Amino acid sequence: MRYARLLTGTALAVAAGALAVPAAAAPGPPAGSLEIRPATVTPGSSVTVHTTACGPGGTAAGDASAVGAGTFPMAPGRRPEGGEAAAGRFEVPPSAQPGTYEIVAKCSGSGGSGAKGKRVAGDLMVTITSTAAAGERHQGQLPKGHVKTGVGGALGPDPVQTAAGVAALAVAAAGGTWLLHRRARGDRI
Repeated sequence: MRYARLLTGTALAVAAGALAVPAAAAPGPPAGSLEIRPATVTPGSSVTVHTTACGPGGTAAGDASAVGAGTFPMAPGRRPEGGEAAAGRFEVPPSAQPGTYEIVAKCSGSGGSGAKGKRVAGDLMVTITSTAAAGERHQGQLPKGHVKTGVGGALGPDPVQTAAGVAALAVAAAGGTWLLHRRARGDRI
């Protein structure tokens, strides 16, 4: 019993300590990866890519052939969160099929970090409709009123029919009870 209390106290102390430690800031994409924004698009959308893998002032050759967009240049630029990165842009063809596609960039410029030839990749997901558009389309199509399933039920919109049904059930229950009582006494019906 003493050990159980000791273990419970230790577990509670560890849990309290874990809660007291401030959570670390949400990590961004790993250094040297290919950031794709937006990561989920519909055919015909424009996509922006960034990578810090090529170093400050570095350039890269982007390849979106997997989705049918071909190659695109990536020039020195800035990430939306700040910091230097090679940045580029391409458009997803209107004929792109839904699926996940690998987008690749290969460092080509002199970024000062010796990254020439380094290859980075990221995933782009193509969907038929965007989540926001689908939500807007279904907003005005909510059902209203009673659902007519054809099954029926005891409680309907008409209180007179409901009362009549309850009364019929009460009479049937009383009659059944009376018949069972007579049978149990041995009375002939």
